[in-house]
Amino acid sequence: MSKKEYHVSFALRVRRAVLRTVVRFLFHILGRVKVTGLENIPRGTSYVVAANHVSIYDPPLILCFWPEMLEAIGAVDVFDKPIQGELLKLYETIPVHRGEYDRALIEKMLAILRSGYRLMIAPEGGRSHVTAMRRAKPGVGYILDEARVPVIPIGIVGTTDDFLKNGLKGKRPLLEMRVGQPITLPPIEGRGEERRAARQRNADLVMQHIAGLLPPEYRGVYADSAIEPA
Repeated sequence: MSKKEYHVSFALRVRRAVLRTVVRFLFHILGRVKVTGLENIPRGTSYVVAANHVSIYDPPLILCFWPEMLEAIGAVDVFDKPIQGELLKLYETIPVHRGEYDRALIEKMLAILRSGYRLMIAPEGGRSHVTAMRRAKPGVGYILDEARVPVIPIGIVGTTDDFLKNGLKGKRPLLEMRVGQPITLPPIEGRGEERRAARQRNADLVMQHIAGLLPPEYRGVYADSAIEPA
């Protein structure tokens, strides 16, 4: 795949703008949204947005309240769900088979970043359904190593699985999106197992920065290594 092959059409940009507006309105109706740290976002460049992933509401929260258009990936099994799947298709989310090596997907993700776009990922590989963070998947370190772009850590708080139910009851839960400062990961050297271990350390480093944006009960396996903002 060529380095400039990825492109988002004008029609898709318009569709996403409408979709983002509608879903953002629903978030405001069903909950109370608090976004902090938007001043940390670099403009006019590609980067990776990396966030903790508790529930299905995390990705749409980020996509709708982020000031720039983000490309997103989603588990292929979710595309078959009645409402959520239709939203993923409308946004043209990139499908991924969890737990499978997909070279074409990796190349597409790299093409997105090399073409000047911005990509949202969940280093844990999927939602946890609990607040405690899990360890980053090894493949994340590979993408970050190959892309060599800044990583922006995002801490999401309040998006539990019962958010919609509580919102419909009028409880309007508080949802927070905390944007951290961009991270430049250290270069990776070596080969084989040495290189794989270094990639995992970089993936863990991103998670440690995410953990530093979260309350202690959210930090999970990174509770003792969280890096809080300076």
